[in-house]
Amino acid sequence: MSDELIAGFLSAVPLASVLVDHSERIIGANDEAHALLGAQIDGRHVATVLRQPQVLAAVETTLSDRVSRHTRFVSNDGPQETLFDVTCRFVDGIGADRAGAVMTSFHDITHMEQAGQMRRDFVANVSHELRTPLTALIGFIETLRGPARDDAVARDRFLSIMDSEAGRMNRLVADLLSLSRLESEERVRPTDDVDLTAQLESTLTALRPLACESHVTIEFERPDVPVMITADTDQIRQVFTNLIENGIKYGGSGGVLRVELTVSDRDPAVRSAAAQVQVIDHGPGIDPVHLPRLTERFYRADSHRSRELGGTGLGLAICKHIVNRHRGRLKVESELGQGSVFTVILPL
Repeated sequence: MSDELIAGFLSAVPLASVLVDHSERIIGANDEAHALLGAQIDGRHVATVLRQPQVLAAVETTLSDRVSRHTRFVSNDGPQETLFDVTCRFVDGIGADRAGAVMTSFHDITHMEQAGQMRRDFVANVSHELRTPLTALIGFIETLRGPARDDAVARDRFLSIMDSEAGRMNRLVADLLSLSRLESEERVRPTDDVDLTAQLESTLTALRPLACESHVTIEFERPDVPVMITADTDQIRQVFTNLIENGIKYGGSGGVLRVELTVSDRDPAVRSAAAQVQVIDHGPGIDPVHLPRLTERFYRADSHRSRELGGTGLGLAICKHIVNRHRGRLKVESELGQGSVFTVILPL
């Protein structure tokens, strides 16, 4: 097969691919392979290009016995490692003296590995979150059956703690079910007409007892006319309940929580007319190092305080999914000692 035919053959392959003949030299490579392995790889010995033993062994063995093989190749050229599934297959009738060559193809599976790791992390996190209250419940049950069987004071105290731990598990399961439902509906756009002003007022009314208990004053600034959006009423309420409740619990030390609703003719974040809701607290703030990961499942900037206040670590993840379903944007700005601003932008 001529060099032109080899080049044409490889150019039709959608994956980064190289041909290696019996002299173990690269006799052809497509554009994707040049981008991955280097522009000057043609004619070079494969060992100088693929410097990973498992890949070289697969190529050499396939040249010898003509049996297809799979292995892994890791590229470290970018900001993070890229993982490839490498397939080595013998192609007869090409190369020097038509002795055949091995076509080595590189399939990027980084996203699959990341998805698998996310699933493993999710299972581990759920197991950890459930194990703590379950361990506490089991311990208190054993105590109530034994040493505290006839101790009324201890029994009441333990039952109160058990109720709290059971409630925590119930909230966690409810949030997990909510996340599952949101993921299944995320591509389905809501169709209801919702008065965003009325929803915020209702949410604030429901949360004022918590604010009073926490000695927090809530200020609400809004337009004089109703702000109508296309949304899912229950989900929008869930977003702002979560954000305002977080503001009271975690940013309440500032004494004032401000909720601002504004409307713009065109917001760059959604490229259309939009309503913007900001939940502004004057609390201790969040270290900027945590901001990129705040909406990850089970990620907590202050895990001890979050658990003490009954948080499941899923609230902001749920908010992000809901806002995404509404084709909106969720932004977080914060500095230590300067409070935090959570901004929800929703298209009108």
